[in-house]
Amino acid sequence: MFVRKQDRMSPITEEQYEQFERDGYLLIKKGCSSDLIDAFNGHIFDIRNQAEIPNWAACEESKKFSLRLFNPHKHDSFSRQMMKLPIIRGALAQLMGKEANCVQSMYFYKEPGSPGQASHQDYYYIKNDPMTMIAAWIALEEVVDIENGCLWVIPGTHKLGLLPHGAVKNIEEHESWTDETEGIDLSKQIPVEMEKGDILFFSELLIHSSNKNRSKDRWRRSYVCHYIREDSFVTQREDLREKFPLY
Repeated sequence: MFVRKQDRMSPITEEQYEQFERDGYLLIKKGCSSDLIDAFNGHIFDIRNQAEIPNWAACEESKKFSLRLFNPHKHDSFSRQMMKLPIIRGALAQLMGKEANCVQSMYFYKEPGSPGQASHQDYYYIKNDPMTMIAAWIALEEVVDIENGCLWVIPGTHKLGLLPHGAVKNIEEHESWTDETEGIDLSKQIPVEMEKGDILFFSELLIHSSNKNRSKDRWRRSYVCHYIREDSFVTQREDLREKFPLY
């Protein structure tokens, strides 16, 4: 089916915009093609499945398919192209009111048994001024569900401001080196189950988390990029000061 340029660059309806404002997140179904995802997954797998892993992707051998790959967009052209998909550029421009720039990317392999990340707000890790950051999280598996470690969100918590974060309480379930939101009722969180190619946009203040991949043979690969408005700047992270435009 032929898709008009204006549809790719202005993909969000008024109703979807209002939902994002209300809930702090928005799920766009099938925003990325399966063929592109298959090629990207194969490409990223090969980066750590070689005799000499590049320094920027290196990690302990035992963790090479459980530890996320940080900022591949800075080093890898395929990752950079995935970062700037037209539907992502268009949706972000609608949500932000101006063009977006990318400041961070992460590829999650999350093989079976890999831990999740405890509840948190992205702004806690990436301060930006003015506060404009939105994440775009692309599902790279046929199914991303509770069993293999989907995201959980608490709708509306983006309106609470930045909450205190402390040490992770359940290190069997979650990565121990991150921090966890404190003073929030986690019984209100809901799972966001996704299909291959779905894209979840969410606010930097939305409380979200993921659990351990409890499946026996299913990975939970995903690619998430963090974007700020073109007139915003990262304030405290020297490693994330460089901004990558989407055009």
